[in-house]
Amino acid sequence: MTKGGGFGGLGDMGAILRQAQEMQRKMQKVEEDLKERVVEGSSGGGMVTAQANGKQEVLALKISKDVVDPNDIGMLEDLVIAAVNQALKKSQELMKKEMGKVTGGLGLPGLF
Repeated sequence: MTKGGGFGGLGDMGAILRQAQEMQRKMQKVEEDLKERVVEGSSGGGMVTAQANGKQEVLALKISKDVVDPNDIGMLEDLVIAAVNQALKKSQELMKKEMGKVTGGLGLPGLF
């Protein structure tokens, strides 16, 4: 058994720590980059569009005047919800893809 508890010594632990720190630095960089990446969701044949960044923040919502009917607000609400949900789903997929590049597909729980 070696001094480091049978796992190759303290040098190996230092290398693991450095790798973890490097991965954390890369993940922070990806998170910063994701804030600048924009995805779009739409509904109603493009009558309602929503844009979100890679951090799941809704940036913009556009509603065509053709879909605004004061007698059917429920339909407009449904279209808005559908467009926003689609944009957020795309945003989550983008984040998962980009973080997967950093983690090498480790699937670390709780990261995304």
